[in-house]
Amino acid sequence: MTKTPLLLIAAGGTGGHMFPAQALAEAMLAKGWRVKLSTDSRGARYTGAFPEAVDIEQVSSATFARGGIVSKLGVPFRILGGVMGAVMKLRRDRPDVVVGFGGYPTIPAMGAATVLGLPRMIHEQNGVLGRVNELFAKRVNAIACGTWPTNLPEGVDGTHTGNPVRATVLDRAGAGYIPPGDYPMSILVIGGSQGARILSDIVPPAIDALPTELRKHIRVSHQARGEDFDRVSKYYYDQGIHADVQEFFTDIPERMSEAQLVISRSGASSVADISVIGRPSILIPFGAATGDHQTANARGLAEAGAAIVIPEGLLEVDSLSEQIQTILSHPQGAQDMSRAAIAAGLPNATETLVAMVEELASKGK
Repeated sequence: MTKTPLLLIAAGGTGGHMFPAQALAEAMLAKGWRVKLSTDSRGARYTGAFPEAVDIEQVSSATFARGGIVSKLGVPFRILGGVMGAVMKLRRDRPDVVVGFGGYPTIPAMGAATVLGLPRMIHEQNGVLGRVNELFAKRVNAIACGTWPTNLPEGVDGTHTGNPVRATVLDRAGAGYIPPGDYPMSILVIGGSQGARILSDIVPPAIDALPTELRKHIRVSHQARGEDFDRVSKYYYDQGIHADVQEFFTDIPERMSEAQLVISRSGASSVADISVIGRPSILIPFGAATGDHQTANARGLAEAGAAIVIPEGLLEVDSLSEQIQTILSHPQGAQDMSRAAIAAGLPNATETLVAMVEELASKGK
C-alpha cells in the first residue's frame, strides 16, 4: 500500500505567516496529502479557518525579542529542547517535506528537519528575510520568495513564487470593480492582523476632512486594536460617518472586493490580497519593520501605478485626505489603479509553491 505523503508546515504567530500557510495547506490536502501544522499559541488564533483535516500541533516559542535578561538567557535552552522534542515527533511520523513560513515558532520543526536531513524549504513573504528564515536560508533545499526581488544571502538563490492567498481570496480574484461615483462608496482600512494605531489616529479625521459632497457617500470598514476600538467608533459616530469598526475582520476578501479604496499597512499578505482581488490602495509601510521590508513589499504595486505609498513618518491628516479625495474623485484613474493591481498580482502563487513541494518530495525518495 502506498503511504499517503505528509507535509509539515511550520508558521509563526502572525497573519502574515499563517495566511500563506493556510493557502498551501488547502492546496496540498486537495492533492491528497496529509498536512500537519506546527505553530505557537499566537499562531493558533489564526487556525479557525484552516481545514479540519489539518493536524495542528502547538509548540512553545522562544524569542530574543521579548522579555528581560534572565528570560533571554534561557531562550537557547528552550529552543534546543523544542528542536529535540520535534526530532522525536518527526521520527515517529516522518514528513516527506517540511516548509517553514518564518517566525520563531518554526525553529523546532525546521531545526529537526535539518538534523534529520529531511527535504525542507522556506517561504519568505517579504522583500527582506525575517530573522528565522535568514537563519535557515543556507540550510534548506529551496527558498520561495513572495516579493521580488528578495534580499538573499550571498550565494543563495530563490524562486519567485509570489505570496499564496487563501481560497476565499482566490474566489474573488479580479472581482469586478465599481469605480467611485455619486453613490455609496466603501473604504476598507486594515492595519495587519492586530490593526495599527497610527491608522486609527489619522484615517478617521482624514475621511472627516473630505469635501461634504464626497464624504456623505463614504462607508468605512475599519480594523482597530482593542484599546482603540471605542474611540475610533465614537469618532466616526460623532462625525456622522457610517463605519463598521472591528478588532478583526473574518471576511476581508468580501469587504475588499466591495471596496472602492483600501488603506492598509503593506504587510506581504495584505499586498497579495490587494493585488489578486485588484483594488486601488494607499499603503503606509510600518516604519519599524525589520529591514524596512514593508516598503519593499509596497514597491511593486507603487511602480505598477496601483498604489500610493506614504511613509509612516510623513503620514498626516491633510495629506492623506488629499490622496483619498484624488482617488475617489477620479473614476477612470481609480479604475486604472484597479487594473494595474490585478496585472501585478500572482494568483498562481499557491500552484507554484505546490509544484516546489512536490519536486522536493520526489527528490527525497
